[in-house]
This record gives sequence, structure tokens and C-alpha cells, in this order.
Amino acid sequence: MKNVRIAIGLAAITLLIFGIAYPAAMVGLANLLSPHNAAGKPVYRDGALVGFENIGQAFDSPPYFWGRPSAVGYNAAATGGSNLSPANPAYRQLVQNRIDTLLKYHPGIGVKDIPVELVTASGSGLDPHISRAAAMIQVRRIAASRRISEEQLRRLIGQHCRKPLLGIAGPGDYVNVLKLNLALDAGVESAGQSPD
Repeated sequence: MKNVRIAIGLAAITLLIFGIAYPAAMVGLANLLSPHNAAGKPVYRDGALVGFENIGQAFDSPPYFWGRPSAVGYNAAATGGSNLSPANPAYRQLVQNRIDTLLKYHPGIGVKDIPVELVTASGSGLDPHISRAAAMIQVRRIAASRRISEEQLRRLIGQHCRKPLLGIAGPGDYVNVLKLNLALDAGVESAGQSPD
């Protein structure tokens, strides 16, 4: 009986330390060191939550910059890739459909001009960024849809471009699609226009 009490006591102590105290300490430390990252960096507009800086969203209408496709429908509760091989016919058809859509809405560009992140999903399915090149090929479509100059859009992209961490870690110049689209809307509204 003494051994049973010892085993139960050790199990209870282990549960308290590793099941409650340690996770609580890690969450507290994460909130202390990077308070916004632990919450996904919420983004507000006029006091209303419109999304999260670290979680991609679906933008597919002509007046907006389009982000990276998602294999999980941008569902943050079910992150992941499609797990389909590049040789899988279903995957190849999915990518071809994305290419066809881009070519339809962006006349004048060729398949070789399309950055890979506009036709393939990331491993998480929630990548919130695209490269400067991916944003730039969308300029003509957005300018025509919003009836604003392409130069305005290029400047806006330049203002929202971020460099890799320390100039070496991560991709080249990139932009956050949600923040770029919010800035785009703010610029249009201040000019007294509204997106189509």
C-alpha cells in the first residue's frame, strides 16, 4: 500500500509540474518576451478586429493584393499543407488552375513571371506574406480596378516592404498582405474613392 501512495504522489507532483506549472511558465514567458506574437499580432481598423498580422487571409477580389494560397482554407485551427506530391495529378491541376487565374487577371505576364508563392501553399497554409515581386505583378490589375495610378501602388508596396532579419535570415523583400490591403483602402478612402 505504501508503494501505491508513493506512485500516486509522484504522479500528482509530475502532473502539477509538467502539466500545469511548466506550460503556464512558458505561456507567461512568451507573453512577457513577445506579448503580441503570443496573441498572433491582432490588427484593428477603427476599433474592430480585422485579422492577425501572422495569419494569412483570403483576398481574391480584383481591387486587393492577393496573398499566398492556403491548403486549409485559411483556417487557423487546422494548419498544414496539402501533403500532395508535386507529381500528383490533383496537385498539378490545382497549381495549373491558380496559374490560369493569374494569367486571366494579369494580361501581359507569362508563366515564368509568376512568383511561386502565388500558386503554391505554404506548409502551414497560413503564410501572411508575399514577396515584393508577387505584389508588383498585381499592380496593373489593382490600379485599373481602383482607378488609381500604378506609381502610387508601387510606392505603397515600397513603403510596406520588409527586409530579411539581419539582412540574411528569411526571404528577400516581402510584404504583409493584410497590412498592405488596409493601407491601400486607407489611401483610397482618403482620396474619396471606393474599391469596385
